[in-house]
Amino acid sequence: MGFARPIILLMSPAEMRTEYTLAGLYEADAGDDPIELFGRWFHDALKAGLPEPTAMTLATATPDGRPSARIALLKAFDHGGFTFFTNYNSRKARELAANPHGALLLHWIQLQRQVRIEGTTTKVTSEVSDNYFANRPRGSKLGAWASPQSEVVPDRITLDRRLAELEDQYPGDDVPRPPNWGGYLLSPEIIEFWQGRPNRMHDRLRFTRQTDRTWKRERLAP
Repeated sequence: MGFARPIILLMSPAEMRTEYTLAGLYEADAGDDPIELFGRWFHDALKAGLPEPTAMTLATATPDGRPSARIALLKAFDHGGFTFFTNYNSRKARELAANPHGALLLHWIQLQRQVRIEGTTTKVTSEVSDNYFANRPRGSKLGAWASPQSEVVPDRITLDRRLAELEDQYPGDDVPRPPNWGGYLLSPEIIEFWQGRPNRMHDRLRFTRQTDRTWKRERLAP
C-alpha cells in the first residue's frame, strides 16, 4: 500500500499578502458610461504591456444551475456588448444554448483591477464570424476544423493526424470557416469595476442597465 507524498510549500497560502496601493476609483473619474470606462481601463492594460490583456474568465451554467468557467479571449467590445468566438458544439456553447445568461471577468492583476460583466448572450451574425475568421492565422483556422472541442478523443496523435490532413487539404491561407464555429455577443446588464485599495478597502462601482437603456451607478462595500 502506497503512501501519499506530503506537499511541501515555501509559504502557506494563508501567509501570502499583497497590499494594493496603485490607484483609487472615484465616481467623478468613472463617469456615467461603463463602456467608456471599460475602454479607458482596457487602454491602460494595453499601454502597460500586460500579458494576454484580452484574457477573461467566461462563466456559464446549465438550466439547473451547475456552473462552469474557463478562460476565453475578448475580441471586440462596444456599446452593444462584448464579443468572443468558439466552437458552437463546445460545452460552453451547449450551456449557452440551454441558458443564455453568462458572466465575464477580466483581471488585470498588475494594475490591481478587475471588471465583472453579467448579461445575456446571442450568436453574432455569420458575416461577423466570417470577417473575424478570415483574419485569423492559418494555423488557428485549421485548428478550428481539427478540434472537436470538449469531446473525448483517443489521444494526442489523433488530433495531430487530423491537423496534418487539413494542412494537405487546405495548402494555402484560404481556409473557410467551419459551420459550427463562430462568435457570441454578451449584452451587459451589470458591469462592476474593482480597484484594489489598502487594507482591503477596495473601490467597487457597479453599473446596472435600466429599462430606458441608461446606467445606474452605485458604490458597493468591499
